[in-house]
Formats: sequence, C-alpha cells, structure tokens
Amino acid sequence: MGKSSAAVVAGLLAGGVAAIVLSAAAGAQSYPSRTVRLVVPYAAGGGTDSLARFLARGMEARLGQPVIVENKPGSGTTTGGLFVAKSAPDGYTLLMATSSTVAIGPSIYKNLAYDPTVDFTPITMIAQVPFVLATTPSLPVSSVADFIKLAKETSGALSYGSGGAGSPHHVFMELFKSMTGTDLKHVPYRGGGPAQQDVVAGHVPAMFADIGPAAELMRSGKLRLLAVTTSKRSEIVPEVPTLDEAGVKGYEANSWQCVVGPAKLPEDVVRRLNTVLAEVVAEPASRAHFQRIGMQAGTSTPAENGAYIKSEVVRWAKVIKAMGVTSE
Repeated sequence: MGKSSAAVVAGLLAGGVAAIVLSAAAGAQSYPSRTVRLVVPYAAGGGTDSLARFLARGMEARLGQPVIVENKPGSGTTTGGLFVAKSAPDGYTLLMATSSTVAIGPSIYKNLAYDPTVDFTPITMIAQVPFVLATTPSLPVSSVADFIKLAKETSGALSYGSGGAGSPHHVFMELFKSMTGTDLKHVPYRGGGPAQQDVVAGHVPAMFADIGPAAELMRSGKLRLLAVTTSKRSEIVPEVPTLDEAGVKGYEANSWQCVVGPAKLPEDVVRRLNTVLAEVVAEPASRAHFQRIGMQAGTSTPAENGAYIKSEVVRWAKVIKAMGVTSE
C-alpha cells in the first residue's frame, strides 16, 4: 500500500472514530427529547410518592423535559419493579426503587419475574429512611413494653398494617415479632400511606411507619410513636427511644430509596441522570425537605449503588429465611 493509500485509510479510520465520539456526544446532549416517567411502586400519598414528586420537579428543571410520576402499586412493590425491568432501556422509564423492591421482594416472592442484580441499571442512592413503631392513640399502650404485653395477652388478635407483603412495614414488624415472641395479624395495603390512614382512623391498631409523615401525625395527636427502628434516636423525634433502648435489644432496620432504570441503560444516559439527581439532592432546599419528611439524603455513584443493592439482597435474604416470611 502506498503512502497516499495509507494516508487515506488512516484518514477514514480517524474520521470513523471521530464520528463515533461525536455520535455519543450527540446522544448524551439529545437525551431527553421527550417526557420521562418516574415509576413509584406504591400508591399515591406515602413517603416514596412524596419523595418522587419532589425529585421530579428538580429533574424537570435540569433536563428540560417533563418528568411525570406514575404510581404502580401492588405485590409488595414488585408490580412497579417488574414494569420498569421490562421497559425499553432508553432512559424514559425509571424506577423510584425501595429496599422492598430490589432487596426484600426477591426473597419474599419466590417466582419473581426479575432479578434486581441483573435486570436493573443502578443510577444513584437517594436516601435512607428510618421507621417508627406507631399506634392509634386509642390503643391502651404508652410504651413498647405495653405493646408487647398487650400483644401477648390478646394472642394473635392484635393486627398491624403494612404497605404490602415484602414491604419494610411488613418485614420490620415480622422481625419485631420474632425478637419479642409476639403474634400479630398482618393486614396488607397497597402502600404505606393507605395503611397509615387506617391506623390514624383506628381501623388497624399499629404499624411500622415512615418516620416523617408519622412525626407530623404524632404532633397533631393522631398517632402515638413508641420507638424508632434505627440504632440511634432520630433528630426528627428525639424524644422517641430506639427499639433497642425500649427493650428489644439488637433491633436495627431502615429502608432506603434509590433510582434505577432497566438493564443495559446507555452509559451516557446513566451519567446524565446521576449528575442531575446529585444536583437536585445537594440543593439546600432539598436537604431541608428531606429533613422535614424524615429521610437522610445521600447520593452515590452508579457502581456504589449497585454494590449496595447486592449487599442488601444478601442481608435480607438471610433475615427473611430465618423468619420464614413469605408472600400472602
């Protein structure tokens, strides 16, 4: 091959590489070109739904396209999870994933049609979510010890609400039951919000609830909070003891929220979404909002998010197997 021919080939190759780079850059710049859906696997009105709507507003301002929240509750949040797992990996359908959807659900639902470590693309962690043992004010208890005593005296007649089988509300109470030797009847709802409404109304006497909404209801006298699930007291309700302090030694659990997309989401789209969400969460107004709703904000890289999800899948599989919890 002569020098002139070699130069032509080299030029074509260089042009091809440049074209690929420019194409990738164009792809990153053109996303999104239409509405993005953020799927919430709970009914409207709960903590996850509130968080998603807040994030959607911040994402809209930065992405330049509408970001709509779409509620798809059911089967302990796995209905929404499956919907996103089966969606096109183009960045236009995302999941407000909870520990229930991607860490607890796989051990609860034996025939689950998605694998959280394979069928999603991690984007970023968003927040950790403490829970609190809450009761209707009419229940004749004022402490965790009173609640345990009443549960044992009524022997299975006392019930508790949850956001569905496999939700943190469900698994946290089952862990509580196993550690205290109590028997309570599970009443699943299509989300934590509806369950909490029925505890406030007195239709169901107790539940493990998201600490933010529960704290507001406590202050208005509509709920009684007995203990928080974390190892340390919450700044939201510092007067409420931890379950460990209240006598359930070694109890510790919390939920978390992250954003994921379907598997094989393009890297440029993942980077764009990770950057945008980190910016939204870092805003001072966002930090204040997170504190008001009882969540501890903190984003991550996609790799960190993926590693954490895998570790939580392993952790909760062991807990759920030991408790014998299954879907209902």
